[in-house]
This record gives sequence, structure tokens and C-alpha cells, in this order.
Amino acid sequence: MIERVIILDAVDPVTFYGVNNANVQVVKNLFPKVRIAARGNVMKVIGDEKETELFEQKIKQLEKYCAEYNQLSEEVIIDIIKGDAPQTVKPQENLIIYGVNGKPITGRTPNQQKLVEAFAHNDLTFALGPAGSGKTYVAIALAVKALKNKEVKKIILSRPAVEAGEKLGFLPGDMKDKIDPYLQPLYDALEDMIPAAKLKEYMESNVIQIAPLAFMRGRTLSDAVIILDEAQNTTTHQIKMFLTRLGMNAKMIVTGDMTQIDLPASQTSGLVQAIGILKNVEGIARVEFNKKDIVRHKLVQRIVEAYEKHDEKVRKAAEARKQEREAAKEAGKEKPEA
Repeated sequence: MIERVIILDAVDPVTFYGVNNANVQVVKNLFPKVRIAARGNVMKVIGDEKETELFEQKIKQLEKYCAEYNQLSEEVIIDIIKGDAPQTVKPQENLIIYGVNGKPITGRTPNQQKLVEAFAHNDLTFALGPAGSGKTYVAIALAVKALKNKEVKKIILSRPAVEAGEKLGFLPGDMKDKIDPYLQPLYDALEDMIPAAKLKEYMESNVIQIAPLAFMRGRTLSDAVIILDEAQNTTTHQIKMFLTRLGMNAKMIVTGDMTQIDLPASQTSGLVQAIGILKNVEGIARVEFNKKDIVRHKLVQRIVEAYEKHDEKVRKAAEARKQEREAAKEAGKEKPEA
């Protein structure tokens, strides 16, 4: 009799073991000649050498399946252990990864797919467009995919801590409590893609780091996917500082919406300036989203369109007033002296 210890490092044990350890019970029924114990991310099996070797081989196959699809059913367990090819999940067009409970996360629009392709071929990508177009969500999905495929060792997510037109004043709690409200959209996306227990593990071990932009100075970010969200609210100094953090074997995605700048009127958006300065630099891609990419509630697209019409009306009115002033000035110059 020998004992083998198997570490499940690629999956969330809760997903792998099933509700009330139902999947473990299925495995036990299929391996009646061995004793099995499962706790945390460790499985132990005791039996003869041939049987325990087969057990480890099958568990690793189950782990690989679960890591790819983020789900594990009784039918799949039976198929893999009996040596049959498991029924695979129906292929999804433009698939990025499978999220929690096997939910497929895809590039749903042509521009979202352009972001996927730009990320594959460039080390720095700017994703620009309106609210709800999926810029941040797709960017985080790409980062999670790179982490799962072991292309990088960590994910770093950042945002400038700027209120949307409000002054919230003093916020209670420690530093994490103070910055978490600004970073909640990033947590929401991660919770869609990584099971809760695994996400907590990643956060505690700093495999996934979420930090305000101010904490980036002095760092060199290597072996990572780095995402800067809401970059339209960076100053010129902040975005230059952030972009120069890029280290070896790292990729960066910068997202922003030029129509939702919350900086004081006296400050220039660092994103606006960076887009112009870096326009022709090799290795940098730019993907422009538009209202057709909006994948939230159908009203969001109508709201964006209404504001675009309003802004255009205001712009034309301002131009007309400017032309009137210039015409009046010219007329004053041409008036003969008394």
C-alpha cells in the first residue's frame, strides 16, 4: 500500500469537489479499491501502486478540464475516468475564456474582437470608447486568460481615484477601505471570471493586485498584464509615470472614455495627450469603440446617442457665437474713422 498526495493548483477546490463534495463521491464510487481524502486543494489516495497511479492520472485530467471550462459535472467525471472522451462544451465564436460556472466570455462585437487581436500583437493597447462598450471587461478577460495559460505570473489593475463630479470628503477605514469604492468595477469583472475561493487566494498572494494609480510610482512591472482603467481621469504626469512602468514580458491595456472626464476644468486629460504623443510609436495599438459596441441595457445606447446630439448642438452654437464675434471684430476694424 502506498500513499500519493495530489495538489490541485489550477482550479478552485469548491468547483472541483462540487456541492457538498458530490464530485468527490462520484470519484470514490469509481475507485472502490482505494481510500480517498480531500481537503482544501490537497487530495490523498491510499492503495496499491497501479491503482493510485491511475487515480492521479485521472485526477490531473479532471483538473485540466475544470481549469479550462470552470465547471465539472458528474457526466464528465465518469467519461474521463472510464477512458471515454468527455463531451466538450459547444465551441463559442470569438471565445476568450470560460468564466464562473462555465459562462463563455467572448468578443461580442467587431471592436471587442479587434481589442483581442490588438492585445495579441502589441505590448501596449489603448481601448477608447463610451460607457458599456466592454473595454474594461474584455481587457480583464484577456488578462485572466494570460494568467491561466501561464503566459504571465500576475495581473495588476489600476484606476485613478477621482470622483465622478462629487466630493466625497473623508472616507472611514484603512487604506483598502478608502480605495475599494473606486476599484469596485474591477472586482465585479474578476468575480465573473474567477471562482470566489480562487480569486481570494490570488488576491491574498498578490497574484492579482488592485491598486490606485498613485501607488505605481517606482515600480517595474514584469511578467504581468497591467490594466489602467478610466485613464481619461489621469493627469499628464500620472499617465507618463504609469506607461513607463512596463517591464519585461509584460503587456499593458489602457482604457478610457473621452466624453467622461472628471478632472477639474483647468487640468488636461493625460489620456488625451498620450494618444497624440504616442500616435505613431511602433508596438502600440489603438482600438476605438463606439455606441454600436454597447452591450449593457438597450437604454444605455440611446442615452449615449442623446448626449452626443446635445454635445454636437452645443459645439455648433459655440462655433456660431465665435464666428459672430470675429465678424463683429472685423466689421469694427473696417469702420472708417470719424
